[in-house]
Amino acid sequence: MTDDDELTQEINGEGASDLVSPQDFVYDRPFEFELGGSIPNFTLRYETYGALNADKSNAILICHALTGDHHVAGRHRPEDKRPGWWDHFIGPGKAVDTRKYFVICSNCLGGCSGSTGPTSVNPETGDPYGIDFPVLTFRDMVRAQKLLIDSLGIRRLHAVIGGSMGGMQALIWEIEFPDMVKNVIAMACAAKQNTQATAFNSVARAAITQDPNWLGGYYGELEGTGPRSGLAVARMMAHITYLSDFSLTAKIRREKSPELPGGRIKTGEFLRKITFPIESYLHHQGEKFLDRFDANSYLYITAASDFFNLAKEHSLDQTFACVKARTLVVGFSTDWLYPPWQNREIVIALKRAGKDARYVEIEAVAGHDSFLLNSPHLYETTARFLEEN
Repeated sequence: MTDDDELTQEINGEGASDLVSPQDFVYDRPFEFELGGSIPNFTLRYETYGALNADKSNAILICHALTGDHHVAGRHRPEDKRPGWWDHFIGPGKAVDTRKYFVICSNCLGGCSGSTGPTSVNPETGDPYGIDFPVLTFRDMVRAQKLLIDSLGIRRLHAVIGGSMGGMQALIWEIEFPDMVKNVIAMACAAKQNTQATAFNSVARAAITQDPNWLGGYYGELEGTGPRSGLAVARMMAHITYLSDFSLTAKIRREKSPELPGGRIKTGEFLRKITFPIESYLHHQGEKFLDRFDANSYLYITAASDFFNLAKEHSLDQTFACVKARTLVVGFSTDWLYPPWQNREIVIALKRAGKDARYVEIEAVAGHDSFLLNSPHLYETTARFLEEN
């Protein structure tokens, strides 16, 4: 659920140099939300890579993770230090080969990277929606993506691919629009948000809403305002869930832990001066997050994650009864946010429903974020699956 910049850059090296420009899809009719409420229109910011073929049969939709965005590959400017968050995975000759496929990735509805969300101006008031934005679900995000795909004249997607929250959206695509999806690749995800993940999200939301600068969700759009401390703490805690102990240790391998002073410690004042290496690292992640994400968007999207449950109304087998797509689910051995058993559960239910589904588990050291990092096994598995059909 994160674009772990330092580790990605360290492992993957330089990305592709292809330049790409974001585009905006504007839906100028009212949009009704699953749980109630509506907005008079919306915008989805998106990027495309490769070329759409004559019969428009080579399109692949990428669904991003919780704090990701539409910039999945390439660079916006030649001088950009880092490419899109999955640049090592998408591009000419890569796992998702843009010489063959036309790739689309949009910032989700409710996001804060150009798509309509809590930071957007409510045309009825002239002020940002803030906490007045309708409550969001993953199905709302997918329905908005569907309208984007329709606008491009694409009647069927060769594949929908995503990891974490993106993987959950991919599963919704094959359930909600079975005739539109040929293949699905869902990574590091689940059929239902587990209690531990909800617990972490709940504490993150509490950190934001208990920050006095949250102002009931109406902190406006002035630069530097809002619950910055609460959002940083929320990110710090979430970041821990994305990594394994091994990868966290690797982050601080060159740093030294503080030493206890000689003699007796008479007061707790000493504790204010202690900075463990992992603290410095997490504070850096929290501060960096403030420059690119909105606190209210974080509240809305984490809540949408916690609402997610494919078996809420029917058994998982019954939910998958309408699926027509081939499905590949990929789990990672050290993922403790959505552990392998939750990934396997999806495939077991699909097979019980008589569907073409397979499970691959990849030995990895980086935890949940392993799907974002360089993995020859993941590349080969993905490329082979896309080529088979």
